[in-house]
Amino acid sequence: MTKITYISAAGDETTVETDEPNLMLAAVENGIDGIPGDCGGVAACATCHVKIDPDWILKTGYATEPELEILAMEDNATDNSRLGCQVEIKPEFDGLVVRVVNE
Repeated sequence: MTKITYISAAGDETTVETDEPNLMLAAVENGIDGIPGDCGGVAACATCHVKIDPDWILKTGYATEPELEILAMEDNATDNSRLGCQVEIKPEFDGLVVRVVNE
């Protein structure tokens, strides 16, 4: 299981241990507020928008072109923004920290 820490918009931290395949599913399965994953993980909305901690962005990788198209509609997207449904959880991501954008 991989430990992921989600930091809410209010600054509250929740660490989960997961074997889910991506950040969105791990958040939904663990009741993380602000990540409803409305499109079910097909990169068609931004309801799983997270900001990857700067210390981790090189490991997770930056947003892909399809993600950038969706994130372009978000007012608060930054260089470390990703769609959680598109960030595959790997064992080497143990300890990953992400910030939840939506409340």
